[in-house]
Amino acid sequence: MSKSPAVYILTNKPNGTLYVGVTGNLVQRIWQHKNHEVPGFTTRYRLNKLVYFEMLDDMYAAISREKQLKNWKREWKVELVEQKNEQWRDLWDEIVG
Repeated sequence: MSKSPAVYILTNKPNGTLYVGVTGNLVQRIWQHKNHEVPGFTTRYRLNKLVYFEMLDDMYAAISREKQLKNWKREWKVELVEQKNEQWRDLWDEIVG
């Protein structure tokens, strides 16, 4: 996977706590979350399952999308995840494969 800007959603279990993030290197960032190298909210709640991501054209677009998603109601985020990942699978293998 290329080093393009991305917005992503992490969780700890299906319908669990959600975290919306933005990065310029999705593989590296998710690896950091999985290995608890990111202190704070994601480490505290053990959010290390990638359940949704969007690749964007530039970091400005990615940051704008992240802000938009962070302002969404939880219900809308759940619907977004389930549109592309109904089973709440960890998409890690998809981004590194």
